[in-house]
Amino acid sequence: MALLKMKFSQQRRVRLAQGLWLLSWLAVMCGAFIFCLGVYLKIELLRRDEVMEDTDIHAVPNLLMLVGLASIGANWVASRVCQDSLDASRFPRWKVLLLGWYAVAALLCCLLLAVVVLSYALQGRLEESLKVGLRNGIRFYKDTDVPGRCFQKETIDRLQMEFRCCGNNNFKDWFEIQWVSNRYLDFTSQEVKDRIRSNVDGRYLLDGVPFSCCNPASPRPCLQNQLTDSRAHYNYEYQSEELNLYSRGCRQALTDYYMGLMNSTGPGVLSVILIQLSVLLSMRYLQTAVDGAMALESPEGESEGYILEKDVKATYAEVKAKALDLLKFAQVDPASEAAGAEEGEKAAEASAKAATPPPAS
Repeated sequence: MALLKMKFSQQRRVRLAQGLWLLSWLAVMCGAFIFCLGVYLKIELLRRDEVMEDTDIHAVPNLLMLVGLASIGANWVASRVCQDSLDASRFPRWKVLLLGWYAVAALLCCLLLAVVVLSYALQGRLEESLKVGLRNGIRFYKDTDVPGRCFQKETIDRLQMEFRCCGNNNFKDWFEIQWVSNRYLDFTSQEVKDRIRSNVDGRYLLDGVPFSCCNPASPRPCLQNQLTDSRAHYNYEYQSEELNLYSRGCRQALTDYYMGLMNSTGPGVLSVILIQLSVLLSMRYLQTAVDGAMALESPEGESEGYILEKDVKATYAEVKAKALDLLKFAQVDPASEAAGAEEGEKAAEASAKAATPPPAS
């Protein structure tokens, strides 16, 4: 018994083909949207590549671009099938190709669903990647004369100003590293000597932050240095003062930004999945309805369209049986293989004997 069977007259088949043609082109545009979305997300990730430790999160935009291109091609094929569905001489050529098309369309829906799942599942990996990458970026902030790191200072400064953040977790991260290059330190100064001697690793540490941490919205001029010394500034109390620095860490700012981008793709991707499923089901109805009309040798007569020729259980059993037959066909019988090898050895021995010259008399 066919599953979800419907009756289709000639007029209904024409309307189905026309509607599916429009839906296919809508799906093509959705595929282009998915591809552009993947490209945009890829570019945004590459812009911050210097502050990311690994590239696992790139799986999301890579998958979006792949699915977008595949969706454009698959739905363009669907539009061509719709054009040929009402021509009895041209439609049969698509019958074999449609089997592969159904598999591709179903795979696209699964991949789009995987994109939605990955967008949420990779948040932990993204945070860890940013944590390590930003820590290294801050540590190499001073290396403006080291090849490969000379732009690290500019990257961190622009990042902190653009995302209104400071440090990895907060501004205190700058207290733990030397972010001023030795090139700009006066080693004849007693203050510099004292700071270096007071540190076990011989680093020049400051209770200060780079200028890019300053919040321009603060009414007070920016305080960058001696932040923990309440006596160093007039009318200033370190413990209770609301500092004129960005309070949010850059790791949290970037995580919120990228997760916002990926989470916003969720509703759009789910909508594309629904459209793709509609194309898939409509194509199946159109194919079976047209095949039924051609089988009855009455192109203008009424035919039946359905999703599955049998019920789900019977269809599953049939597919399973075909898969097992293919596996059995691909396997090699060990006994026959051994017999073939033995025959080959005997033939080789016979050839060797024939090639050996007889002894001279």
